[in-house]
Amino acid sequence: MGRKAEYTEKSKKGPGRKARKQGPPSFPKKSFAPLEDVHKTLTHRQKQRLAKHLRKKTELKERQKLFKQKKKLNKKQQAYQSDSEGDEKTTLDNGHSMDQGKDEAIEAVVKQKPNKKKTKGYTDDNRDWLTPKQKKKRQAVKVDEEEKDESGSENGESAPDDPVSDENTCDDENAVFKMGKLDDLSDEEDCDDFEESDEENDNPDDGDERDDLLPIERDCKKLKKREAEQVKLAGEELQMLVDQQDVFQFPEDSEEGDLTLQDVLQRIKDVNMVLSDFNKYRQPNRSRSEYMELLKKDLCVYYSYNEFLMSKLMDIFPLSELMEYLEASEVARPLTIRTNTLKTRRRDLAAALINRGVNLDPLGKWTKVGLVIYNSQIPLGATPEYLAGHYIIQGASSLLSVMALAPQEGERILDMCSAPGGKGSHIAAVMKNTGALFANDANKDRIKAVVANFHRLGVVNSIISCEDGCKFPQIMTGFDRILLDAPCTGTGVVSKDPSVKSTKTAVDVQRCYNLQRKLLLSAIDCTDAKSSTGGYIVYSTCSILPEENEWVIDYALKKRNVKLVPTGLDFGVEGFTKYRQYRFHPSLNLTRRYYPHAHNMDGFFVAKLKKFSNTIPVSQEEKKEEDEHLLDEDVTTTAPSAEHGEELRNDNVKEPVKMGKRAGKPNLSELELELKKKKLETNKTKYVVKVFEKPTKTKKPLCAQNADETRHEVERSQKRKEKSPLKSKVRIEADELVPLLEGKSIKKHNKLKKQQECKQFEKLKFTKKNKSKA
Repeated sequence: MGRKAEYTEKSKKGPGRKARKQGPPSFPKKSFAPLEDVHKTLTHRQKQRLAKHLRKKTELKERQKLFKQKKKLNKKQQAYQSDSEGDEKTTLDNGHSMDQGKDEAIEAVVKQKPNKKKTKGYTDDNRDWLTPKQKKKRQAVKVDEEEKDESGSENGESAPDDPVSDENTCDDENAVFKMGKLDDLSDEEDCDDFEESDEENDNPDDGDERDDLLPIERDCKKLKKREAEQVKLAGEELQMLVDQQDVFQFPEDSEEGDLTLQDVLQRIKDVNMVLSDFNKYRQPNRSRSEYMELLKKDLCVYYSYNEFLMSKLMDIFPLSELMEYLEASEVARPLTIRTNTLKTRRRDLAAALINRGVNLDPLGKWTKVGLVIYNSQIPLGATPEYLAGHYIIQGASSLLSVMALAPQEGERILDMCSAPGGKGSHIAAVMKNTGALFANDANKDRIKAVVANFHRLGVVNSIISCEDGCKFPQIMTGFDRILLDAPCTGTGVVSKDPSVKSTKTAVDVQRCYNLQRKLLLSAIDCTDAKSSTGGYIVYSTCSILPEENEWVIDYALKKRNVKLVPTGLDFGVEGFTKYRQYRFHPSLNLTRRYYPHAHNMDGFFVAKLKKFSNTIPVSQEEKKEEDEHLLDEDVTTTAPSAEHGEELRNDNVKEPVKMGKRAGKPNLSELELELKKKKLETNKTKYVVKVFEKPTKTKKPLCAQNADETRHEVERSQKRKEKSPLKSKVRIEADELVPLLEGKSIKKHNKLKKQQECKQFEKLKFTKKNKSKA
């Protein structure tokens, strides 16, 4: 609780010990800023360090001088040896003189420092590189502050040598003959240590740097050098083994029965090695096609693919990349989720999931809404955040098509194949629930998932329909942007559905190709080329086969007025412009392909088209077929009566038998052909009313014919009434019927009431007269 404060004032009892005032603190000036004139004495330890520092400097200078002398002597010795190789006596004399020069140089250094022992070692000419390493006692020395060292160097005082310092000096003096071997690690080292020490000796100018480094840093440098040398030697040995390896022998039929998966894998590697350098490793009586067939069979056995799909993959990828693709397809892709920006932000969602024990990271720099999940303690489909619609479990590749579409706020967008609603909800989130989103799918069962996801994610601007996408232009047109995620064989998602490897055949690919062409043409017809913000179509599939990707786009470029534009995606492999013997449009390099081994996502294809005209181009063959079809239908209606008479007269005349397309069809005169051509031209220029056009408020004028007909009918009715004895109850003029024809109500109610009242009054009069007569 603390002591209780007493607020009563106490009388002062005089100047006591505690009541005395304490003076201000006084600091000596030299403690903060010492003057240069002030003399500072060094401690014993500082003196020892200063003496050692000066000694090392002098030793380094002596070492450099000795190295230069030695280098000059070596150059002279090499010159003498090159000049006199044949004469032994001259070489011996020169060697003796060289040894004398070396000994003189060493003795000159020894004389400068007396009381020093010479090292025991080899005394022949090779002692420079065969001298063994000597023991050196290492002592841990703490580094003081720089100020103390500088102050010690300024004073220039040297302390008397201790026994410890004497030992160090002795070791250092002995090390003069070793040429920079002061920092050796151990006594027992291999020849590599001698080589490293020689390399260090070759650079004497780095002495200052070596002195500045710590011992652990010097050891680290040596270790790095050794590791680099070992890696280099390992590479050379591997190359030697490959060169010395036996050539792969083509297997016989009897050997194929007793094979395990390990044997098949080893044979795949061997065949790949042979195909990498075919001229070097191949057997002389074997062709390349035989090796390829053997490799295809082994790959089908090892990875469980059928021959059709494996042959397609071998056509798409080179052999080195094919193995990477097959291995990557066997491993599941990382689980990814997309943040629903209509309800939360990615940062807040990540923090909430981390608190629930989820290990995650941002998906990549290319997306701002994706998160990759490494592991989770709870199922991601049952978290409160998932049920609240803060995120949706969606593959990384499916984000790419919406990013390429780039929807804008307030646009009319169609998702032609939207189930289960991942891409559609992404479009709505980018549009911020503005504009109109039409989500269509032909499957009634899958459309339920779209409704459920849109409700959970809070999508409000959507209209969900269940119609055939091929017939959608007959229902609605005039969209700004359309996303077509076409149904495909699924060869890019083998890791999710392994049954694709063995079930897909050429028939499935052809069926998907035909459906994709129809859907893409109908999507192009639904777009509005005159849209101020759009006119774009994005085509995407989760397949890597060119038949479902490049061929479909190339077909659309020929059949409609569209062109390829950049997708806006920074990464991805360019689409094919050449595939085996086929050649596609050059602009197909603007499309993007994604592979599991290269981008760590499912196999995917994205293409972006821009529609620049609403007219549909017609080829010459199609024109002829349409003309013939229409002419055959309208022959009877267009033939004039005069020509019919001539034809009846000439019925008995035998006509020549027709062959080809015109077989069994009547001959048409020039007049008939001209009439049919005019009809065709008028049909082409018909204006198709779009659903989204606002109705114009215009007054509909009465046609003259309609007005005349109404007048004639009124006159006839009046004549009939005059002839008949019964009179009409109400008299209506012809001018009063005009607003009825225009869809307006008659405002002249007073006249009718007056007429009725008059008639009732006349009836009353008539009855009164009859009563009076009676």
